[in-house]
Amino acid sequence: MKSIAIICIALLVFGGCDLFNVRNAEIPSESRSNFQGATTPDQVIPNLTNSLKDKNVVNYLACFSDTSYVFSPSSEAISLFASNWDKNSEKNYFNSLMSISNIRADSQVILKISNLDSIPQVNNIIYTVSYNLTVPFIDPSFPSSYRGDLKFSMRVDSRHIWSIYWWQDFKSTNYPSWSELKGRLGN
Repeated sequence: MKSIAIICIALLVFGGCDLFNVRNAEIPSESRSNFQGATTPDQVIPNLTNSLKDKNVVNYLACFSDTSYVFSPSSEAISLFASNWDKNSEKNYFNSLMSISNIRADSQVILKISNLDSIPQVNNIIYTVSYNLTVPFIDPSFPSSYRGDLKFSMRVDSRHIWSIYWWQDFKSTNYPSWSELKGRLGN
């Protein structure tokens, strides 16, 4: 019996079974995400901010209604847009914005919100905010800062989450508006 135990121990030690070796770390199957299902309207804007920071198109698009969505650009940017800006236009814009040829891979797009105000209505809510969007472009011909005011109209959509169904953008400073960025990259 003693000899069988010694043989088993020897097989374990010299058999190369790697019982005591450290294994390689697994590569994550998905990118990190700070997205939360928007069960309240107050979660939509942080989701939008985080989707930009995380460079996550799926989370960005989840901020917009799955049934109907309209973007109304600032008056200065109307000539930069196709006639109908919809959710698919948002996807094209976002993918173009996050393209490795447009921004540095090791950087983040930062959206800062201020002057937040909300107006609850019967089946929706309207948020008005001032924004400062900072984009670390590689191409120096693109401005890195976009500022203005926007109005989000939100309601619960068919997914049973709060989402933006109408976005109005307004230029309010000498900086280009978000509309101008979308117009440049979305067409």
